[in-house]
Amino acid sequence: MTSPPKPPFEASGKLGQGNVRPAFPVLLDPDKGNPFAPKKIAVAARATSAGSQISLKRAFQPGASSGFGLDSAVRARMVRRLAEQGVVDVQVLAALGAVQRHHFVDTALANLAYEDTSLPIGFGQTISKPNVVARMLELLQEGLHDASGRLGRVLEIGTGCGYQAAVLSHLATEVYSMERLRGLHDKARENLRSLRLANVHLLFGDGIHGFAKGAPYAGIIAAAGGAAIPPAWTDQLAVGGRLVAPLQDASGAQALVVVDRTARGLRQTLLEAVHFVPLKSGVG
Repeated sequence: MTSPPKPPFEASGKLGQGNVRPAFPVLLDPDKGNPFAPKKIAVAARATSAGSQISLKRAFQPGASSGFGLDSAVRARMVRRLAEQGVVDVQVLAALGAVQRHHFVDTALANLAYEDTSLPIGFGQTISKPNVVARMLELLQEGLHDASGRLGRVLEIGTGCGYQAAVLSHLATEVYSMERLRGLHDKARENLRSLRLANVHLLFGDGIHGFAKGAPYAGIIAAAGGAAIPPAWTDQLAVGGRLVAPLQDASGAQALVVVDRTARGLRQTLLEAVHFVPLKSGVG
C-alpha cells in the first residue's frame, strides 16, 4: 500500500528537523463526565530578563509602543478589559496591545475591531474574539521557552486573516502559520506584508499534516476543531512543548484541549467550551 502524496506547501525561512511519532490518539472520552465543564489553569505573570521585560503599564499606555497608532486608546481599553476578565500574562497583554486588530478586518467592520466579538473575514471564516485569542495564547505560554524568555518555534494551524500570527510574532522566536484556503492565505500575506515581521512564515497547505520540516515545535495552536487531534501535530511537538486546540465531541460541541509533551509522554487536559469552525482536510 503506497503512502498518500504529500500536500503542497509554500514556505520561507530556516527549517528544523522532524520528530518521532508517539502513539497517542487524542479523543474525547464520553465516559469521563462532562468535558465542557469550565476549568481553569493558573497562569502566573511571567518575569522576563531586563532586556525583554514587558510591563502592564507599557501594555496599557497609548503611544508606549511603536505598534500603537491612532487607535491606541481604544486598543489600550481592550487590553484593560482582557485583564479585568482574568488574563494575567503580561507578555500576552502587551502583544495584543501592540497589534492593530482593525488592520485585519474589512474597513466596514473597523469600528467593531476592538469589541470582544468574532468578525467575518470572508470564505466562511471569522477572526476569533480577543478574549479567546488571549486565553489560548496564555495557555500556550506555559509551553517551552528559550533562554530569552520567549516561546520557541510555534506552529499555527489556520492563519485566517493573519491577526493571531502577528500577535504570536511578539511572543515566539519563530511562527509558522498554515492556511488551507488559498484566498485566506493570500489575504493574510497582504495584511502582514506592511508589518515586515521577519519571524513569521506563511505556508499554504493542509494543516492536518502539520509541517514536519519545521518541527519540533515549542507550541502548536489551532483555530479549527475536529473529533481528534491529528497525530501529525503531536508528532511534531517538542518535549516540554504544548498544544492548544479545540476538540469536538459526537454532538458537535467543542472544548479547548491542552496537550503537554513531557519526558514521560503526552498529557491531555480538557477545559471550557468554545466554538470554532470545523477542522477540514485538503486545500481549496
